[in-house]
Amino acid sequence: MSGCLDDIRCIECDIGEYRNPIAASIAGVLGAAGWWVFIDAATTDQFNPAFCVCGIVSMVGLLMINAISTGQLHGDAYSGGCLGQTGSRIWFIFGFGCLFGGLISSGWILFASYVVPHAKDVWPGVAVFLQNVLLFFSALTFKFGRTEDPYRF
Repeated sequence: MSGCLDDIRCIECDIGEYRNPIAASIAGVLGAAGWWVFIDAATTDQFNPAFCVCGIVSMVGLLMINAISTGQLHGDAYSGGCLGQTGSRIWFIFGFGCLFGGLISSGWILFASYVVPHAKDVWPGVAVFLQNVLLFFSALTFKFGRTEDPYRF
């Protein structure tokens, strides 16, 4: 199975051997940056503590889509259980639903709570939206940037 980063070539190096560590590192930096931005915004006076739910839902989605392998989605590696391949696909789609739900609700928070009422400080709304964008791209990088070759780390 080919991945998203198979055709990327450096000028003098081949990242094929280091593909999994590079993708995992990029995904980790994106996820940590998302939470760092959120924590920065949570220290302001304009921040409502209920806005942390979007980030939690996105983080659950990130964990859900990365909890199953691509082989389970294709039916190559998993045939048992209550629902088998169909169950893993439902789990995967529900995980993406959590990611998109967090992203859409954070956009709603940004505009409904900060932009439209012309708040003095818009940074908390931007930070909540930016956190969910970074978590979304972190999930995509970690899921589709790695290869699932059992002999490669």
